[in-house]
Amino acid sequence: MTGSTAPIVLADLPAQVRTAVGQARERVAALHGELTRYGLVVWTAGNVSERVAGADLFVIKPSGVSYDDLTPESMVVCTLDGTKIDDGTPAHLKPSSDTAAHAYVYRHLPDVGGVVHTHSTYATAWAARAEPVPCVLTMMADEFGGEIPIGPFALIGDDSIGRGIVETLRESRSPAVLMRNHGPFTVGTDARTAVKAAVMCEEVARTVHISRQLGDPLPIAQTDIDSLYDRYQNVYGQGPAPEEDPA
Repeated sequence: MTGSTAPIVLADLPAQVRTAVGQARERVAALHGELTRYGLVVWTAGNVSERVAGADLFVIKPSGVSYDDLTPESMVVCTLDGTKIDDGTPAHLKPSSDTAAHAYVYRHLPDVGGVVHTHSTYATAWAARAEPVPCVLTMMADEFGGEIPIGPFALIGDDSIGRGIVETLRESRSPAVLMRNHGPFTVGTDARTAVKAAVMCEEVARTVHISRQLGDPLPIAQTDIDSLYDRYQNVYGQGPAPEEDPA
């Protein structure tokens, strides 16, 4: 007879972990609203997750629940092997069907703090053709550092999708991958940056598609892509606020 591991109970975890879980739930619930705002999902498809700071846990959308019904309290907390913990949510609230993929990414890409999956129309259309989105826009060079790559075909249900995401993104600067015949997955340092990548992925997929209806888009030289990417990642935007002089 084999022993079994007792389930993790959220209420038994240290106070700082419980606080971090609550904060992640708030962010993840709110960010699902960005997916609907930008038209990246329909019905109950798609999901956002975020790694919990200071713990081997992540928070993810429950499976098959309407976006209108999502609350911080309904977000599901899982271990990095994808097992739901005793987190106070009703027993019938199962984590997303893509949980195994998210968990695999977190286990194998330690710098990733957020994962997003959508079936946004234009990005998914490129995925259906197994064709990378070519880097023909400065916006793409900035955000993705090159083309948006294609990942392998994989069935839902185990970590096959996660393996495809990790294998593809390890060979690319892109925070987005188009899983063949499925759709885009994006990653970021947190859930918000992963959502931004999902929004930008759909925008450039749409723009490049329209450009191809007019003719052949003009490529950008690799040296220029590298320069644009470096500037955007390291110079663009606001730096940290200056510290006040205590005197």
